[in-house]
Order: sequence, then structure tokens, then C-alpha cells
Amino acid sequence: MLASIMDRKWWIVDVEGKVLGRFATKIANILMGKHRPTYEPHKDEGDFVICVNIDKIRVTGGKENKKIYTRYSGWRGGLTQTLYAKEMELHPERVIFHAVHGMMPKNKLNAKRLKRLKVYTGPEHPHKTQKPVKLEV
Repeated sequence: MLASIMDRKWWIVDVEGKVLGRFATKIANILMGKHRPTYEPHKDEGDFVICVNIDKIRVTGGKENKKIYTRYSGWRGGLTQTLYAKEMELHPERVIFHAVHGMMPKNKLNAKRLKRLKVYTGPEHPHKTQKPVKLEV
């Protein structure tokens, strides 16, 4: 089954009150296509996922003040470290992308799969015409 003629479903997930890591594994499996009976690791057969209310996601174990996100620009002195709470304040979509990216295999299909993840801070999204199906995580 070719990816160009394959029908991809659209799923919508309301992550309000959900735990970040548990939700990220479910989303990664859908993006990879592991929920389909025709799953093969070398084929890109995943679906689209829309995540709404990501500003209300939670973490456990006191990670709000302990978890650190690290970026490095490649230049001397270019190391940037940000706490989870500050990252959620400024860029909550980065937290979701980082968590889902960490759950997926590191190969050539990774970038294509992550492009199918749509993340929004509020309950509204512009993908109503695709008629997404609600997914319970």
C-alpha cells in the first residue's frame, strides 16, 4: 500500500489534565502507524494527530521545577538550558514536540512523521474540514 494513495485518518486529542509521557507514547504510535494491522517499520503509514489544550498538560514527580530542556547552538557559549515551567510559559508546543520526538525512532522517516503532529494551546483548531475523530488517551 503506497503512502500516496493510502487514506490517513485525522485524530484529535484533548490533553487537558493528561500526563505528558503517557500521552506522548500513544501519539508517537499513531504517527508511526503502529495501531494499523499493516504496520511495517520501513513504511510511513501513520495518521495525523491534532493536540488541543496543551497548556493544561501535567507532569508528575515534581518535574515542573526539576526537568531541564537543553539546546546548543554550536557556538562557544551557546548552551541554553530552560526549566519545564518556563518552557511551558513561553513555548508549550516545544514541550510536546520534544516528548513525542523522544518516543519515535531516529531515522529518515522521523521528520515526515513529526510534520503530521499539529499542536494548539486552546480548544480551537483550523482542521475542522478534515473531520477528526476523537481519540481517548
